[in-house]
Amino acid sequence: MRVITTVEELRAARAEATGTVGLVPTMGALHSGHGTLIERARREVDTLITSVFLNPLQFTDLGDTDDYRNYPRDIEADSTFCEGLGVDIVFAPSVEEMYPGGIPQIWVRTGEMGTVLEGASRPGHFDGVATVVNKLFNLAKPDVAYFGQKDAQQVAVLRRMVRDLNHDVEIRTLPIARAADGLAQSSRNVRLSEAGRSQALALSRSLRTLQEQVDAGALDVDAVRAELAASEGVTLDYLVVVDPDTLQPTSEPGLALVAATVDGVRLIDNALLG
Repeated sequence: MRVITTVEELRAARAEATGTVGLVPTMGALHSGHGTLIERARREVDTLITSVFLNPLQFTDLGDTDDYRNYPRDIEADSTFCEGLGVDIVFAPSVEEMYPGGIPQIWVRTGEMGTVLEGASRPGHFDGVATVVNKLFNLAKPDVAYFGQKDAQQVAVLRRMVRDLNHDVEIRTLPIARAADGLAQSSRNVRLSEAGRSQALALSRSLRTLQEQVDAGALDVDAVRAELAASEGVTLDYLVVVDPDTLQPTSEPGLALVAATVDGVRLIDNALLG
């Protein structure tokens, strides 16, 4: 396995690659959820690239925030993790390497899809995501890119970016990786206390309740939202059901999305109902 840190090295490595090339973009702090993506990609492509880059553009105030400063960083552990799963190339650039000259002047704008839900709570977040993924697609030129369903809005935005900007890449998504207690795997989970982790289970419970309602033929999002908002330790941002392709609200079974702060940590989860 090679760990490379420059754009020049990545371009050279891509030029040498044969067969199908897969890309698993990450922000580091790799866990079993990332492992599921990497293992799937390893089975399906000839050359596997995993990027490890903590992108300041998708954080509040372009990274001038505690969420960015406190985000776990351990490239040695991440490299060891990748090597154990058969990754061929780890691309771990510095911020200066990805954005020479400082914050870029030209961004990918994600329009309405990027301003609702997480985009409303984190203005500019999806513009930052789309901008860095667009750069990674241009540099790594993958045939296939792998993302987790946990970031469902991100997947919808990136699928639309691929379509609108004519990227020659297929996006494949994998189901959410969950702990035994049902909590969606996230790098942020390590910041939860024992009590906070228990309280955070209210998010996945609310999604299961919505699915049970759909199974029974009586979807009542308002009731589930009120119950979740009243849960101990949970500060609810949103619980909605939207069309999975457009992210527009729907009264029919669709994509249920939830976001809340628990124990000072912002968490998201989702489920395709039906």
